[in-house]
Amino acid sequence: MRRGTIILTRFPFTDLSSSKRRPAVIISNVSPTKPDVIVAFISSVIPGKLSKTDYLLDVDHKKFLKIGLRKKSVFKMDKLATLNKSIFSGELGNLPTEILWELEKKLKIALSLNRAESELEGKGTS
Repeated sequence: MRRGTIILTRFPFTDLSSSKRRPAVIISNVSPTKPDVIVAFISSVIPGKLSKTDYLLDVDHKKFLKIGLRKKSVFKMDKLATLNKSIFSGELGNLPTEILWELEKKLKIALSLNRAESELEGKGTS
């Protein structure tokens, strides 16, 4: 298990009323000494219009079969959770580096990190 691994887990609803077993992608580093990782939500329900923070993975992607998902899926980089690895019920596959880079871009948008970087650079702070 590493950053970019697609796992099956109970993913909480945003109001914490319940959870649903679904795929998610690990977006944080994975440490053998720490039980928790940060994951992003994956759904096969494709919205009519994708948001700036969504990444669409189509079945015709050259590495789709190695990734482990069964259907065209959207990675919701604005739907994150910190979860204990013990609740994962399996690993489906791993994302190739080029998709991880795309997810990082979407995550930066979701967390407004590009703006924060430019604001820091404008102030001469490193």
